[in-house]
Amino acid sequence: MSDIEKNDVAHIERSLSGKSQDSDAVNDARINALTPEQQKKVIRRIDRRLVLTLGFMYCVSLMDRTNTGIAVVAGMGVDLVLIGSRYSIIVLVFFLTYTLLQPLATVVLRKVGPRIFLPSITVLWGITMICSGFVVTWLQMIPLRLVLGIFEAGFFPGSAYLLSTWYPRYELQKRNAVFYLIGSMASAFAGILAYGFFQMNTLGDLGSPDYGQHYGPTAANPKAPSGIMPGIAGWRWIYIMQGLITVIIGFIGAFTIVDFPELAAIKSKNPFTRPFLTEKEAAFVVGRIERDRHDAIPEPFSLKVYLKCALDVKVWGFAALFGLSTTQTYAISYFLPIILEDGMGFSVAASQCLVAPPYVLAAFSMFACAWYGDKWHIRGPWVAFNALYALIGLVLLGFVENVGVRYFGVFLAVSGCNSNVPSVLTFQANNIRGQWKRALASATLVGAGGIGGIIGSTVFRSQDNPAYTPGIITVIIASILILIITALLDYKFWRANKRASMEGVIIEGLEGFRYTI
Repeated sequence: MSDIEKNDVAHIERSLSGKSQDSDAVNDARINALTPEQQKKVIRRIDRRLVLTLGFMYCVSLMDRTNTGIAVVAGMGVDLVLIGSRYSIIVLVFFLTYTLLQPLATVVLRKVGPRIFLPSITVLWGITMICSGFVVTWLQMIPLRLVLGIFEAGFFPGSAYLLSTWYPRYELQKRNAVFYLIGSMASAFAGILAYGFFQMNTLGDLGSPDYGQHYGPTAANPKAPSGIMPGIAGWRWIYIMQGLITVIIGFIGAFTIVDFPELAAIKSKNPFTRPFLTEKEAAFVVGRIERDRHDAIPEPFSLKVYLKCALDVKVWGFAALFGLSTTQTYAISYFLPIILEDGMGFSVAASQCLVAPPYVLAAFSMFACAWYGDKWHIRGPWVAFNALYALIGLVLLGFVENVGVRYFGVFLAVSGCNSNVPSVLTFQANNIRGQWKRALASATLVGAGGIGGIIGSTVFRSQDNPAYTPGIITVIIASILILIITALLDYKFWRANKRASMEGVIIEGLEGFRYTI
């Protein structure tokens, strides 16, 4: 157990000396002020407003950052001459700003408030996506990808943090799963949606042939004529239309996003919104969090205390797990359409559409993990289980010749890798106390996820076509490391819980708190 867990109780919000501003009796009174039926209605209302709104905003976020591979297959690779490592560079630069700005994002969210912060950055990155449809050289895409990373940096850590402030520990994974599930379904149907937008190819006229789709000889038809189609290229319409959808979702979010629970009954400065909950309902939500972990209300921000939370080794253990998980998810989402076309021999249309079915299985898998994880109060074993069957799928995808078996491996790999994202998020959230420590942990976790995105965006290199063996080996190693780190964290938590039970050692500054294994 680290020193910060044993001795630095003074720096953890709601520490033992001031366990809660309200007694347990007061928290129980807050909760019991509503009938069981009223409590269920309030929770369902929170689910609809919070989880679904964040889920749909994350849906467009994931589509916007991962549709580059689809656009390449749809003709961007030819039009922008993405030879050599150019495509990997375009994917990579997004994660530079995305990763660097995330530690600051949760602090800004806490200060500005989710109702202003999250919809604003969504609208801004939607506008950036629309602009991506009008570049004429690959170098022009680089600053846009950097700006996209700036605006998207705050969304995922902010959403994960906001969700964790509303729900007790053993109700959280189902909500994380639905939030991420909606985003994963975006990955599933982004290819189909992009194929629909691609049918707009040649529509519009910007007065320059630079925006048209290039055509010419192919391996299948080496004598085909070459030239430029009239109008706007189909891959440009993919960026334009998906960016427009993002802007619309952002504006809707401005009216539907909810504030932190302790502020949910306070009238917003936004004249078009009204308090989400009554004072009694907000007190019920705060009472549930206080009874669960005594950290519903944040202490005044202190940079020293905020940064000192980084001395806790488990913060970095969770960050490593998330970074390894996103290495896999980003690698697959960016390169699956290309692997299906180049590595397995499917057509452009089939490659875009065959992306969808594995993500449908992933949706069922991640919700099953969430349901039984919340029911049985376990997290680590599910993380290990997902990593194990993702490992099996990656082996099938990378080292079997039969295309049918390889595509079956895609199902296992996509399902296992994506199921681990909400699993790791909740594993961390269940074992961290204190609003500012939770904010730091969310930022470091998702920041590591950005590093995973950098790795994932570069491991499948064009020179490794069609087998892409180095990329497959990289994501296989990530699965193995997830298994090892999960085992070490669970062993650490088991020992800490045992010492707390037998020796009275206080965990996370709260008497009676136990780690979730």
